[in-house]
Amino acid sequence: MWLVSLLWLSLSLVMKIMAEDPEVMVWTKDGQVLGKRVEAPLGSVTAFLGIPYGEAPVGERRFKKPEPRQPWKGLLQATQFPNSCYQFEDTEFPGFWGTEMWNANTPMSEDCLFLNIWVPSPQPQNATVMVWIFGGGFAYGTSSLNVYDGRYLAQAEGVIVVSMNYRVGALGFLSLPGGPVPGNAGLFDQQLALRWVHGNIHRFGGNPQSVTLFGESAGGASVASHLLSRHSQQFFQRAILQSGVLNAPWATVEDAEARRRAEALAQALGCTTDSDNELLHCLYAKPPQEIVNKEGDVVIEPSIFRFPFVPVVDGHFIIDSPTVLLQQGIFKKTDLLLGVNRNEGSFFLIYGAPGFSKDHESLISREDFLENIPMIVPQGNEVSLDAIVLQYTDWLAQNDAMKNRDAIEDMVGDYNVICPVVEMAARYAEFGNNVYFYFFDQRASNLPWPQWMGVLHGYEIEFVFGLPLNRSLRYTSEERAFSRELMHSWAMFAKTGFREKLQMFGRLDGRTDDAQSLKLSGTMFEVS
Repeated sequence: MWLVSLLWLSLSLVMKIMAEDPEVMVWTKDGQVLGKRVEAPLGSVTAFLGIPYGEAPVGERRFKKPEPRQPWKGLLQATQFPNSCYQFEDTEFPGFWGTEMWNANTPMSEDCLFLNIWVPSPQPQNATVMVWIFGGGFAYGTSSLNVYDGRYLAQAEGVIVVSMNYRVGALGFLSLPGGPVPGNAGLFDQQLALRWVHGNIHRFGGNPQSVTLFGESAGGASVASHLLSRHSQQFFQRAILQSGVLNAPWATVEDAEARRRAEALAQALGCTTDSDNELLHCLYAKPPQEIVNKEGDVVIEPSIFRFPFVPVVDGHFIIDSPTVLLQQGIFKKTDLLLGVNRNEGSFFLIYGAPGFSKDHESLISREDFLENIPMIVPQGNEVSLDAIVLQYTDWLAQNDAMKNRDAIEDMVGDYNVICPVVEMAARYAEFGNNVYFYFFDQRASNLPWPQWMGVLHGYEIEFVFGLPLNRSLRYTSEERAFSRELMHSWAMFAKTGFREKLQMFGRLDGRTDDAQSLKLSGTMFEVS
């Protein structure tokens, strides 16, 4: 009798909710979800937080491709952000908001394959969908960070915003090529989430044929991986890449290096490497936090802008070197918006680069200048390192400490972000795609980092997501207006591919007279 009463009570509650606010309840293919209303400056949004898309990758599912979540019974409460995947935590500057803002803000668990959806109110029909993939060097990151709050973008631009968690670090990217764990589990997580969105987003008022991926840093590289992977291409129409592409030197490794890192991790954890099966069964038994704690042991030499576990050229998800795929035009033909920030390198220099600190002006001597270069280009030979010194030295002021500092920052940004992004833009343009390039030069007034660090890697995100619209965060009125303009530009690209001319962007023309230069027609800049 009590069971009948409980079922009747649950049914009554569902009917009451649907009668009062039908938009907060949606039937997906896997089951019923209950979201919640959240307020934005100009209205409300319906948020569905923590919808599961994959089974928990635990036990012998660890390190492997995800499995779709089995349907659930009853009403799933999608009203709180989900677990974050196990990951590295930045403790370099305890209590400093500039780094703390990027650390996981929900409990860590291996049961972390969830996604979030923000839907404008009233619920739209056939709305454009923007799917966000977070960055963090494939080592850390989570969809629940305050800076990724999708409510402002959804409400201001009438788009549906989606974000997902995916496995990072060794749990997401450990690879034993040729064996049961070929690697790229984190990318397969993303792909499974995209498949879920493709099959369910119409139930939230979204158009599955108008989906744009956007991501920053490793998130941008992830977006690029889906552009290059034929198994992902059906799930989206356009792409935005912010300060990250897959052809960057930090974004992938070859299979031999991936195996070396997996075996180095196993040894650090006391596991035998005599066979893949023995190695894996030992790793399956290790607590996830213990694995995370030992990830840094796989790095051989001190380096800047490098991460222990990243995507591998596996012959399946990534079928060849990203550079080769771009050169040969083996990618999804579509509209592209991509760009860089003014000071892409400065963030990474405060993590051990000789002479650099966030707590002083980081004035760099000639000796420190020369010592930094092999750390920036760890695979460089003597000839290439000499060429870099020649290119970045101001020979009329070799001992100018400020110029040396800025040159090192340029070097890190050029090598790891700007040149790879420009290269991808050029290849896409050469094959006749619509390519738009931006240069971000807006430093937030409330930025906690010192002035010498400029417009840092990652600090366009708050403007893209509309955080300045939250007046409690104390942005200026000019920043609020700029953020509205930037949100509108991103959303307009997602909706139309910039079929309407926008002055903020230059269109990249792949037909150049000089093979060494790319010219942007418009007000942007020239890269030589």
